[in-house]
Amino acid sequence: MRRIGGRDIVAAILIALVAGAIFTSPPLQTLQGLSLDILTAMRGKLVGDHRDPATSPVVVVAIDGETYDTPPFKGSPTQTWTREIGRVLGSITEGGAKVIGFDVIFPSSIEQSEIPFGDASFGSRLKGFDRDYLIALRQLSDGGKLVLGEILSNDHPDVPYPAQRLAVKNNVRALNVHTDTDDVIRRMPLSFAIDGKPVPAMAVELAARALGTTPGNGPSGAMQLPGYTIPSAVPNTLTLNYRGMGRDVPAYSFADLRACVEKGDRDFFRRAFDGKVVLLGTVLNFEDRKLTSMRLSGGYDGSPAPRCALPAPAGTAQKARSDIAGVFVHATVVRNLIERDAVTELGFPARTVLTIAFAAIIACAACMLAPGGAVIAWLALTAVYAAVAVGAFVHALALPLTEPALASLAALAMMIGYRFMLADRDERFLRKSFAFYLAPEVINTMVASGKMPALGGEMRNVTMFFSDLSGFSSIAETMTPGELVTLMNEYLSAMTDIIESHGGYVDKYIGDSIVAMFGAPADDPAHARNAVHAALKCHEKLAELNASNPAFAGHGLSHRIGLNSGEAVVGNIGSRRRFNYTVMSDTVNVASRLEGANKYYGTAIMASETTMAQTGDTFAWRELDAIRVLGRGEAIQVFEPLADKGAESAEQTKVATAYAEGLACWRAREFAKAAEAFDGVAKIDPASALFAKRAKALAANPPSPEWTPVNTLEGK
Repeated sequence: MRRIGGRDIVAAILIALVAGAIFTSPPLQTLQGLSLDILTAMRGKLVGDHRDPATSPVVVVAIDGETYDTPPFKGSPTQTWTREIGRVLGSITEGGAKVIGFDVIFPSSIEQSEIPFGDASFGSRLKGFDRDYLIALRQLSDGGKLVLGEILSNDHPDVPYPAQRLAVKNNVRALNVHTDTDDVIRRMPLSFAIDGKPVPAMAVELAARALGTTPGNGPSGAMQLPGYTIPSAVPNTLTLNYRGMGRDVPAYSFADLRACVEKGDRDFFRRAFDGKVVLLGTVLNFEDRKLTSMRLSGGYDGSPAPRCALPAPAGTAQKARSDIAGVFVHATVVRNLIERDAVTELGFPARTVLTIAFAAIIACAACMLAPGGAVIAWLALTAVYAAVAVGAFVHALALPLTEPALASLAALAMMIGYRFMLADRDERFLRKSFAFYLAPEVINTMVASGKMPALGGEMRNVTMFFSDLSGFSSIAETMTPGELVTLMNEYLSAMTDIIESHGGYVDKYIGDSIVAMFGAPADDPAHARNAVHAALKCHEKLAELNASNPAFAGHGLSHRIGLNSGEAVVGNIGSRRRFNYTVMSDTVNVASRLEGANKYYGTAIMASETTMAQTGDTFAWRELDAIRVLGRGEAIQVFEPLADKGAESAEQTKVATAYAEGLACWRAREFAKAAEAFDGVAKIDPASALFAKRAKALAANPPSPEWTPVNTLEGK
């Protein structure tokens, strides 16, 4: 994780402010509506929130396709339906309906037709056709049970014809809707100014009459019903809450209700309409369709209500649609008002603050994490926030969703760009400059600290690795400089790759020698085991290079490796102007001596007792000797790793067994027996040959009683 500096924090804040201001600005106001659409869809899919249509306080009487296809309406102009509408409305009122609202407008009467018909106009021959209908309107209006609808417009108003207005004594309310810039209805007007006075919209009027009250305005100017201040993020509007996705409002076919009147089933009207608000409107596939906040998930034209007299038409299964009949928009407003369930949206200041805060969090994450990790963090935090937003929307609170998501994504992109162009420029320079000199772990530490390297060190338990090519000077004399460079590059590259793949850090190259350590700079509890593994692999790799690499052909290179584990000072060591990340201690010196000690025993790898002990039972070992290296008084037990435990060859097992027997006799001063044991494998094991020769010499000339089985090496 990247360390954040003061400059980065300022950049993150500025980026969040810019992104938040852009995505909550008026030109992108459609994002607020899109949030409502997404929340409605997610709530519908994840929560469901289905409600029993029977509990709905509002129902719809639908002039639907069935009505147009059913006698006596089939083939008849709608202007001729008025008398039947009056009869059905009368039965609905007798059934106990609280109030009826018209979402259909009859702007003219068939009695007004001036088309010639014989000696007179067609209209004059039908005088009195609407009389019963107008009487029904008057009776319902006088009882406060009826409200007609109209469309207010300066250019093309759509209003009931004058006789209807007179019959209902101007009990007419506006059906106008509030359409966002993307032609989607998410909010509905609450009132309209008529002759300089606010007049409630149709849905508000119906809800108020159902509740037996009159709408008013609170101290803040927001419209109120008794005990309920209607939330209005956009002034004088209500935000629609489609909990049931339209299926929570029952829809009765007008054709079935007309047949029910003919049947005389008053009980059906009582069961269906008692205590309900009734909306009369058209529900057709081609007329008065509205896009709402259900457009992403799909909404329904109500839920088919129980039938009274006619069988349900075949093939009328409901399907979700992006648009719904306009009458259900008004029905939703009525239900929201009566149940006090309109959506509460955050105001512009709160939306902006929330968007900026979310963008700032993502910007900080993008500052600390790598680009891939920052994208994952954005996805995770956005998913969590979306879950919180859906949970809030279940309780009718709409948190902004698209604005924070898009603003934070923009902040993520800007912060990654900022890091690439400015903040990480020094880091890239540092990595590029030191990549060929320092271990990646050291560079990472430098970058994370935000500091350039400085003098200093710490005590660490490490395993030191020293290797050197045997007799390389004489081989180098026979090669051209170009051949020598090619050979060394191949050898050092191969060995370094193995060392680093096992967690080691190459401290330095000294000619053909390699100095490496395990356990630093990256902490590694298994540093001894990894160092032995690396040594075995390096030995195998050199054999492969000798056999297959043209640069090694004919040279038969061999190397010696010394391993020792212990405490050492690790860090930046040198002068104030020039230093290296390296290691210093007696542990280092002993590893160097063990590398050289291999030539006395004819071995390729020699490790100290401390290294062997720290590897556990991972490897098969043989104890070589107890030696005293140059410059150190204390004896050291040394071992040779043969292979992974259980992977040693039959020859290695034979040699190790004979060697152990001979070494035991040697230490017991039984030199003749020791020589015999060593002689058995001396032809295939240089170390056994060395001990056989020494044992024979001591058998011929026994040492003094003060003799100890420790081999003091005179050279490096």
